[in-house]
Amino acid sequence: MSTQQEQGGRTIRCLIAKVGLDGHDRGAHVIARAFRDAGFEVIYSGLHRAPDEIVQAAVQEDVDVLGISILSGAHNTLVPKIVSGLEEYGAFEDTLLLLGGIVPDEDRAELKELGVAEIFGPGTPMEETIEFVAENAPANR
Repeated sequence: MSTQQEQGGRTIRCLIAKVGLDGHDRGAHVIARAFRDAGFEVIYSGLHRAPDEIVQAAVQEDVDVLGISILSGAHNTLVPKIVSGLEEYGAFEDTLLLLGGIVPDEDRAELKELGVAEIFGPGTPMEETIEFVAENAPANR
């Protein structure tokens, strides 16, 4: 599947963000590289970003995809703040929100109800994640 939009040829823009105090960024770097290799335009936030910083970056960079990497267990606190911020700026409907990292099964339904499109845990094949983004990113809908 092409990473270019059929009409207009716009490249999918992705922000990979590390939220909160989580200092483990290997997975974020791996997915950012895989997305780049797949032809997506990738912006990496760096470590220890506050939810409002991530929202500002997503809005300013006009991203199609916001991938949140979190391993700290604070997803039920931090992800709702990001969703709320995106809604405040009118960017939520136009942003595919993904979550990667350690998310217990019992938390997944609530996060998806909140608007997380998909949750990718450790060991998810890169091809699966790339295909999901290519098929579901707003630039390609």
